[in-house]
Amino acid sequence: MLIIRTFLGIFFRVWEFEYSLYKCYGMSQFLYEDTCHRTLIQFRHSRAHLLPNHVLGKGLDWKGGDVGNSIGGGQKVRLLKEALESLTNQEDVIVLFTDSYDVIFAGDPEELLTNFQQFNHKVVFAAEGLVWPDKRLADKYPVVRSGKRYLNSGGIIGYLAHVKQIVQQWTLEDNDDDQLFYTKIYIDQLQRILCNIMGIIDDEVVLHLENGKARAQNTQYDTLPVLIHGNGPTKIQLNYFGNYIPNIWTPETGCGTCDMDTIDLSALEDYPRVTIGVFIEQPTPFLPEFFTRLLALDYPKEKLSLFIHNSEVYHEIHVQRFWKEAKKVIKKIKVVGPEEMITQAEARNMGMDICRQDKQCDYYFSLDADVAVTNPKTLKLLIEQNRKIIAPLVTRHGKLWSNFWGALSPDGYYARSEDYIDIVQGNRVGVWNIPYMANVYLIKGQALRSELKERNHFILDRLDPDMALCRNAREMGVFMYITNRHEFGRLLSTANYNISHLNNDLWQIFENPVDWKLKYINSNYSKIFTENLVEQPCPDVFWFPVFSEQACDEIIQEMEHYGQWSGSSHSDVRITGGYENVPTDDIHMSQIGMDKEWLHFIREFIAPITLKVFAGYYTKGHALLNFVVKYTPDRQYYLRPHHDASTFTINIALNTKDLDFQGGGCRFARYNCSVDAPRKGWSFMHPGRLTHLHEGLPVTNGTRYIAVSFIDP
Repeated sequence: MLIIRTFLGIFFRVWEFEYSLYKCYGMSQFLYEDTCHRTLIQFRHSRAHLLPNHVLGKGLDWKGGDVGNSIGGGQKVRLLKEALESLTNQEDVIVLFTDSYDVIFAGDPEELLTNFQQFNHKVVFAAEGLVWPDKRLADKYPVVRSGKRYLNSGGIIGYLAHVKQIVQQWTLEDNDDDQLFYTKIYIDQLQRILCNIMGIIDDEVVLHLENGKARAQNTQYDTLPVLIHGNGPTKIQLNYFGNYIPNIWTPETGCGTCDMDTIDLSALEDYPRVTIGVFIEQPTPFLPEFFTRLLALDYPKEKLSLFIHNSEVYHEIHVQRFWKEAKKVIKKIKVVGPEEMITQAEARNMGMDICRQDKQCDYYFSLDADVAVTNPKTLKLLIEQNRKIIAPLVTRHGKLWSNFWGALSPDGYYARSEDYIDIVQGNRVGVWNIPYMANVYLIKGQALRSELKERNHFILDRLDPDMALCRNAREMGVFMYITNRHEFGRLLSTANYNISHLNNDLWQIFENPVDWKLKYINSNYSKIFTENLVEQPCPDVFWFPVFSEQACDEIIQEMEHYGQWSGSSHSDVRITGGYENVPTDDIHMSQIGMDKEWLHFIREFIAPITLKVFAGYYTKGHALLNFVVKYTPDRQYYLRPHHDASTFTINIALNTKDLDFQGGGCRFARYNCSVDAPRKGWSFMHPGRLTHLHEGLPVTNGTRYIAVSFIDP
């Protein structure tokens, strides 16, 4: 309870109290935290004196039912009755009785008192659109011209004497229903003079941001409620409002509470201990890169332990390689492989329980393999935010898909909140109370050993494991947060990951373009445009970096794995007409199922260079012939002079001269100009027809590979 002496005292004391409400609303009624308790607020109408403070129910276990069930609310009435018995009736004393765990104060006390006086009644109750717990009483309610008709016991404001007159009638037990008690008094015409109905929160209330202030707006009445009460299914909406009200976040000030109660890791003598749970639950692209980033986390390795669940035989080799590297710096590593045949939910329960059972485990960091954590400080940043459960925002590149939901549908599945897009796109930055998160999150070990002490949180009804965890957290009153205060990383797409190839990531240019580029495009590629990194060894022959060494190696591996080299025969059923005038010993991209991906590579990475070096020419990025050529002394070792059937050609060196082969190169006859030392991953680009007659110089030893495309034939 908070009691106010003067109006100035009202403002500052109430504002201080509101923050504790912000932290507490939505808590389970089964057990309150110290800051979550029933609250009695008393105002002197004259705003001249402060009555003694009273806190109702602090530290007591709730004996009633669930949040959305009024059965058991009698404990509230008893607490209020006992508190008021000690107060002397005075005409100018106003009492506000409300829950604290599911309430937000949106305005200051003066506004609250002014609104109450405008009702011109002795006692005012909250109102709602549902009649419960006894629907048979609906017809006995008075008819209202507009608005909600039925009484809600979650909020009561009135003059002390009249509120006392109501609660003194209570003779029932703690587990009886307070809503039914107040309802019977209200529908009694002899007593109704004491009661009237005030506005409540429901689906007609929206967030209102204006002039640096955040309020809830009741669109039905066009009002700005001072006290917002939500229970049962409306708690999620109340949590949403709590991200903004009172002035938690506004467009003008940004997040006003993000730096409150944070932890300064640099000030600690010792870093907290963290158990990291890694989950590989489906074939996942770029897994070696995932493990590299995991070891690159900026956190003392001696404070980390690892639990890895891998359900895919395909990834066993990746896990084994990582284990050999990680065990050098992380002492405790437990791996559960596909041979154990446990479900995803069982594995997640197992990983979380490792931290729960270890009293030295301060945090549990759950990380799915489809999360690319690109910020090495992610773990530190999450710990410093000091929340029981917090997730870093990660999104799928170029899409609105993320690892959180801002709202839930009535059946508990996804619904888009009004602020979802702004949060995902970074237009609203802060720490946000949310109903659902997945893929990557941090949980305090103490929360696992208290509110979440039950071992099984990932199995519930027919829900997915992540949905089961979130529902359990909501029902236990443990808030979940998402932070977008920093750039943390991204989500990979795993939906169309085909593992039938040798190097399956090569085919991910459509699904995961950012990761594909990082892995397969030369790190100096961007310098082509920023530093003019393009050479011209012969007239109109341009030379530039395009592929990483890994891309070159994997393309060669794919071709040799396929193995059906053409043998440089003139007869070639793969091309129109079935005859090749100047044949090479090659394999077409279409033969290994990479033709669409290769054309996309040309349009994304070759076409921009064309605009730079061939001014005024706009390529369609179309190519009928895309292939890898193999030169060896005992098969085809050179290529006679010829013109390409293209507007321009690219010729990418896939391996290294003097290391993998000797000899080789390309000579342009008209200019008597040769390039005989091609660089691995670099490409020639030159005109095809008429001007650039050229030949492949002999390979004298080893094997040379080049990737060729005839573009715009």
